[in-house]
Amino acid sequence: MRTEQVKEFLKQHGFLDRYIQNPTSSATVELAAQAIGCEPGRIAKTLGFVTKQGPLVVVACGTAKVDNAKYKAFFHEKARFMKFDEVEPLTGHPVGGVCPFALNPQVKVYLDASLKAFDPVYPAAGAPDNAVKLSLQELQTLTKGAWIDVCK
Repeated sequence: MRTEQVKEFLKQHGFLDRYIQNPTSSATVELAAQAIGCEPGRIAKTLGFVTKQGPLVVVACGTAKVDNAKYKAFFHEKARFMKFDEVEPLTGHPVGGVCPFALNPQVKVYLDASLKAFDPVYPAAGAPDNAVKLSLQELQTLTKGAWIDVCK
C-alpha cells in the first residue's frame, strides 16, 4: 500500500492534517460516504484508464458516470478501464484506494467537471480505508490535473 508515500506527499505540501483514517472500509463510494459522513457526490473517485499514450486517471464526483461519447471526443479513443490486476502496477495504488497524487510517474491526471458541484471533496489516500479532505483548488494544486468534461 502507498499510504506512507501519500502521507509523506501530504506532509511535504502542508496537508497531512487533512488525512483521514477510517475505522471501516471506504473502498467504494457508498462505503466512503458512510465512513466520512458525507453525501456520495463529495467522494472524489479516481477512475483508471489505459490509453495508447499510457495510463491516466480521471477524478470525478462520486455519483458521476463516464460518458463514452465525451470520453472518445476528448481522448480520441474508446474508454478502456484498467483491469483489476492492472490497477496497482499501473497507478501504484490498490483497488479501492487509488489516490490522484503520489501516483506512478507516467500516470496523467485529469479532473472532471462533475467535481465542481462539491467543495470540499474526499479522494482516497492510498488504501481502501482512508481519505483526504481537500478543496477543489487544493485538489488541482496537488494533482496538477487538467479540468475536462467526460462524465454525465
